[in-house]
Amino acid sequence: MSDSRLFKILYYLLGRGGATAPELAARFEVSPRTIYRDVEALSSAGIPIYAEPGRNGGIYLLHDFVLDRAILSEDEQQEMLAAIQSISASGYPAGSEILTKLSALFHISAGNWLEVDFSPWGKSTCDSIKFEQLKAAVIQHREIKILYENTRGERRERTVQPLKLSYKSKEWYLKAYCLQKQDFRLFKLNRILSLEPLSQAFIPKPYPEQENPLHQYPRIVLLFSKEIAYRVYDEFDETQLTPQQDGSLLASAEMPVDSWLTGYLLSFGSQVEIIEPLYLKDIFAAEAQAILKKCASPEGPSPAGRTFP
Repeated sequence: MSDSRLFKILYYLLGRGGATAPELAARFEVSPRTIYRDVEALSSAGIPIYAEPGRNGGIYLLHDFVLDRAILSEDEQQEMLAAIQSISASGYPAGSEILTKLSALFHISAGNWLEVDFSPWGKSTCDSIKFEQLKAAVIQHREIKILYENTRGERRERTVQPLKLSYKSKEWYLKAYCLQKQDFRLFKLNRILSLEPLSQAFIPKPYPEQENPLHQYPRIVLLFSKEIAYRVYDEFDETQLTPQQDGSLLASAEMPVDSWLTGYLLSFGSQVEIIEPLYLKDIFAAEAQAILKKCASPEGPSPAGRTFP
């Protein structure tokens, strides 16, 4: 008999008031006979649960039965549900189940006033199997072997000591100590193509936080034209923006100079001007030249007025 299933049955009934044995059997992938044995076990444990026979019968809890939730006020219960709902929306695989349990426990509908979804359009959420393997490795302090594709398109096997799972800028990351590099590294979860948990245990090292000068990002200063200013609010908040007299926006923020930033700036075309740092201008120009070279017709520019099928 699964104690976990007993609690799940209890939470299910708390949330819905009652259910039939076939309904519970289908949900928990057991036989109706097993469900009735679970009901007997819950009853023996002092839970006021009963079964009504007949065509319209079912399995119910006494109407006034609640688990002890008096330690939290109603406002605190709502805040807790909102927090769990946000975690669930970020792709954390266990979030939905926790949300369902707490909603039943508090007798509050979690989705009646707030909807949160951090996932980009057209993109699935984080792979739950991969996430659970990484979570277990972090908690148990076990090394893992990963196949990772970096920003240069290179696939490399790494053996790492996973330290923390981090959600940043709409993506999940793994903070870890890389044994090959003998240094701390940040791995994007969707670039971890495969992973293998290892039996080797390790003593966790504190991951350097961004306040460490060795890990600070450079300050990026950008000027966006007024025609495209509305897009800037997708990545910058108002404290990082200074409106100009002509309607353009001056953005200033500390961020890594990487392929994401280059691609992001290229998406604005001529509607963005790089102010600082100067070397970012060279990176941007070189990438634009590479695109021009790849897209240019071998016959040269098309004659004016020429039409294409």
